[in-house]
Amino acid sequence: MRTPISDPLMVGPYRIVGRLASGGMGWVYLGRSASGRALAVKVVRPEIASDPQFRGRFAREVDAARAVSGAFTAPVVDADPTGDPPWLATLYVPAPSLADAVRADGPLPEPAVRALAAGLIEALQAIHAVGVVHRDLKPANVLLAEDGPRVIDFGISLFGAPSTMTQVGTVMGTPPFMSPEQCASRPAGPSSDVFSLGAVLAYAASGVPPFGSGAGVMYRISHELPVLDGVPAGLRGLVESCLAKRAEERPGLARLLEQIVGPDGEDEPATVTGPVASEQPWPAPEFGTQWPPPTVVDDIRQRNEDLAARVDTRSSAAAVPSYLLLHARTLLDAGLTDAMVAGAVRRV
Repeated sequence: MRTPISDPLMVGPYRIVGRLASGGMGWVYLGRSASGRALAVKVVRPEIASDPQFRGRFAREVDAARAVSGAFTAPVVDADPTGDPPWLATLYVPAPSLADAVRADGPLPEPAVRALAAGLIEALQAIHAVGVVHRDLKPANVLLAEDGPRVIDFGISLFGAPSTMTQVGTVMGTPPFMSPEQCASRPAGPSSDVFSLGAVLAYAASGVPPFGSGAGVMYRISHELPVLDGVPAGLRGLVESCLAKRAEERPGLARLLEQIVGPDGEDEPATVTGPVASEQPWPAPEFGTQWPPPTVVDDIRQRNEDLAARVDTRSSAAAVPSYLLLHARTLLDAGLTDAMVAGAVRRV
């Protein structure tokens, strides 16, 4: 995870350790605060940041992420939506995304999918409770953290009534996991997130989106039945109910949670246990070996070990004089470690 020469050494007050991911909208870096706290720092591409409409959208992402409980998301630590370029820093969650986990090891076992469902339902309850609709719930935006799933990336989330917040004629979302109303550029409310939840759970259980992907996926979402052959029979009814074409026919989140944990939070056959509603970090200890999913335990351990190996609170790019920044960039591009670079800079 070395830092290429094109990456910054600092974003705001945070030292950049390495690049975590990149995409069409920008980059996500592993950063460190002055005290050594690990952060995920999202930086918008300059060519996109020059668009005033996108800056407004990014500012809404920051507001939405700040509004939601940190028990279900990666909490926002700092942000500068007006920066050049804009950036957002959240606590770093050392865990793979659901998309990465399924690509690497295949579908999750049914008990883990049930635990995932309970966590995501509680996350959506917290999101909707503050007047936010996520609108882009997908496997890449679900982190399989050691203490429960985390929903991230509120880039196209909206506050308030969908009729006043959604721009008609604009399709926003990720096609295989979008609701029919999103495909048709209609207002997307909380029930749209329920549809996406069903698609995400189908993916977790089977390894493929329920309506496929590529050309024609939005037509299939709007007009055809989902393919749920790989979804265990015990979960198929719940997933099917989420994937109802008409928004008003989809179940509410409280009803879905009851189907997973039972009416009193007590085990039913092949279900998980846990609180129906809680402000404490999820999951409760009763989930036992059902979470984290067995296939991601090693991945989480490796990420934590890598993170621990990168702890170096003694050195910070903030203390490096400006005339040494290019020297440090060159050393990093050569593949040296942060500690080696810091030592070289101190010797100059």
